[in-house]
Amino acid sequence: MPDNMRPPIVRLPGEGREYTMPTMHAVFHADGTETGDAYSVSEWRLEPKSDGPGPHSHEANDEIFRIVEGTMSVLVGERWIDAPAGSTLVVPAGTTHDFANRTDAPAALFNVFIPGGFEKNMPDIVRWYEENG
Repeated sequence: MPDNMRPPIVRLPGEGREYTMPTMHAVFHADGTETGDAYSVSEWRLEPKSDGPGPHSHEANDEIFRIVEGTMSVLVGERWIDAPAGSTLVVPAGTTHDFANRTDAPAALFNVFIPGGFEKNMPDIVRWYEENG
């Protein structure tokens, strides 16, 4: 393998770096150290009737969301979209976004964060939820 090539990343079920918050669970399948900060790949699961991270934006990062289970309510700009499994949303850098599970069933989304590095925030995010509920 040439020096400038990264090795393949393989995550089987149950593998990855996990972060648990009261009603939200994240698993990072690939992150900056593995991708040269080109992107991060994660999956986020929300319990029924629960909020996500709250409205926010990333000035230098695009995000791709693919709903993989249930129906996730996703804020894109000023519009909330009830996105069922199979939906894909592409959120350009600087766009306010959020997600929540407003249903009575679990919901999950797959996320690609471009460029990578978001996972560096996870210890602080988990700590915030521990301190603030």
